[in-house]
Amino acid sequence: MNNKVVVGMSGGVDSSVAAYLLKEQGYEVIGVTMQIWQDDDEDKMEEDGGCCGLSAVDDARRVARSLDIPYYVMNFKDDFKEKVIDYFVEEYKNGRTPNPCIACNRYVKWESLLTRSLGIGADFIATGHYAKVVQLENGRYALKQSKTLKKDQTYALYNLTQDQLSRTIMPVGDYTKDEIRVIAEKISARMASKPDSQEICFVPDDDYAGFIKEYSGDTFEEGDFVDMSGNIIGTHKGIIHYTIGQRKGLNLNLGRPGFVVEINPLTRDIVIGTNEDVFSRGCIVNNINLMSIEKVDGTMEFHSKVRYSHKPAKCSVRMIDEDTMECIFEDNQRAITPGQALVIYDGEIVVGGGTIVRSLS
Repeated sequence: MNNKVVVGMSGGVDSSVAAYLLKEQGYEVIGVTMQIWQDDDEDKMEEDGGCCGLSAVDDARRVARSLDIPYYVMNFKDDFKEKVIDYFVEEYKNGRTPNPCIACNRYVKWESLLTRSLGIGADFIATGHYAKVVQLENGRYALKQSKTLKKDQTYALYNLTQDQLSRTIMPVGDYTKDEIRVIAEKISARMASKPDSQEICFVPDDDYAGFIKEYSGDTFEEGDFVDMSGNIIGTHKGIIHYTIGQRKGLNLNLGRPGFVVEINPLTRDIVIGTNEDVFSRGCIVNNINLMSIEKVDGTMEFHSKVRYSHKPAKCSVRMIDEDTMECIFEDNQRAITPGQALVIYDGEIVVGGGTIVRSLS
C-alpha cells in the first residue's frame, strides 16, 4: 500500500488536524515545516517567518511529538525568495497587484516540497487547506470546494498541476472550521484555540509598500493622479501604494469619492474615476492552468472569481491563443485587477484559471 505522506505543518490548527486525521486513517505520517525566513537573526526569523517562523516550528514539533510522528524542518529559503518574494516585489513595481499565496502554493508548498518528499520515499503530500482533491470521470484531477464555502481555499490553489494533484491529500476539506477545532482539542487545547493567520506571512505588519521599499532599495517616486480625461488632479506617493478599486488613502479633494481605475507604471500616472468606472465586462488572462478539462473548446459557459472573496459570477470563456484567454461576464464586475487570478468554476469543481493581464471596458 502506498501510504507514506508528508504533511506540511505550520503549527496551526488546520495542518495539525490534517496530520492527526491521516494518522487515524492509517497513513504513515511525516511532519515537515518549511523554513522560508530570509534572515539568520532569531528576532527577525520570528518577525518575518509568519506561519513558518520559529514559534511555528516549536508548535509543529510539539504537535508531532504528541502524535508520535517523525518531524523535520526543511529549508526552502532560496525557493521562497525567488518564486514568492521577488515575484511579489516585481509585480507591485510594474503596477500590478500580485497574490503571493498562489505562487507559494504552486512553487514552494507543492513543487519544492513534493520533490523533496518524493526524494525521502513519500507517496503523497498533504496540507491543511480547505479544499478537496477529486478524480473526475474523464480521468483528470481537480479541486472541489470545501464543505464550508466561507473557508474554501480553492481560489489560491487553482494553479496546481495534474501530477501535483494526483499526489496530494487535503483531509480538512470535508469539515467545517468548528468541527476542525473540536478535533484539534484531542491533540492540544492550546493549539485548538490558536487564531487563524490573516496577513501575508513575510509582511506581518501588512505594510506592503514599506516592505517593498526596504527589500528592493528603490525609492518609488511620486506621480500624478489624473482623471478619466487625463487631467492632473493631484500627486500620489508612488504606485506601490495603490491597487485597482482603492478609495481610502488617496487624499484627494474632489467633492465626491474617487477610486483607482488604472495604474500606469511607465508614466507613473494613476487614473481616478467614479465607482462605476471601476466596473468591467471582463478580462484577458494568461499563464493558463486547466484542471477539470484538458482544453477550452470554443466558447464555454462557467462561473468565475476575480479575487479570493469574490462570489463566482456567470461568464463565458474562450482561448485567444495557446496561453491567452478572454473571459466575458454576464454582468459587469468590480475591480478586475491585473496581477490577480481569474479562477473558473463548474459548480463546485475548479475548471482552471490564470493571471489577469487587463480588464475589458
